[in-house]
Amino acid sequence: MSILKTKNVAIIGASGAIGKALVESLSQDNVTENIFAFSRKKVFFNSKKVQTHFIDFVDEDSISRASSYIPKLIRLDLIIVATGILHDVNLHPEKSLRDLSTEKFQKLFLINTIGPALVAKHFLPLLRRDVRTISATLSARVGSVSDNQLGGWYAYRASKAALNIIIKNSAIEISRRNNNSIVVGMHPGTVASDLSKPFQKGVPSGKLFTPELAASRLLKVLSTLSAKDTGKCFAWDGKEILP
Repeated sequence: MSILKTKNVAIIGASGAIGKALVESLSQDNVTENIFAFSRKKVFFNSKKVQTHFIDFVDEDSISRASSYIPKLIRLDLIIVATGILHDVNLHPEKSLRDLSTEKFQKLFLINTIGPALVAKHFLPLLRRDVRTISATLSARVGSVSDNQLGGWYAYRASKAALNIIIKNSAIEISRRNNNSIVVGMHPGTVASDLSKPFQKGVPSGKLFTPELAASRLLKVLSTLSAKDTGKCFAWDGKEILP
């Protein structure tokens, strides 16, 4: 059954938990014809609709090359950027000012903010201009300034807040060439993935989602949006997240 009625789709971050689930869900859609799945790690999908390609999210030349893999005769209906970083082996979310470091800010901004901005630069021009189109980027509730009641996680919060400005700016620009375009940020909730693994013990019962459930809910929310929603950020339950 079709939810979004999108023929041509690009998923950036297709090897991640949510990205992979999105590709698999959309490949079963009876309207979708082509899915261009981009990732740095190799990933395999059973559907003939899916074409996999390499992308290095922190290298603009690689992002540019990746966009060229989409045939010139094909215009995209849907773009989803399903990438992001909260921590790695050497970097952990800050609990206080004493934990701040240049390295943390540089790495998180490079992946969470600069990468999606460069994807927008090279991929948004590939969207159709005559019908409703959607570009969605995974953001986070903690990127909301007004919703911040706990503090901490300085670099991650800041990188996601900056991402939300990129989304707003690009929404305004893209609407000038297609007033049916929708450019939004999406908060998937806490998903059982490597990103959330160290923090899953504190998640309330029923609030830790499988990647498949998260993907299904994100696609459902996207199906309800219209041009008036462009530039905003929405949670997995369809509620708008205020800046």
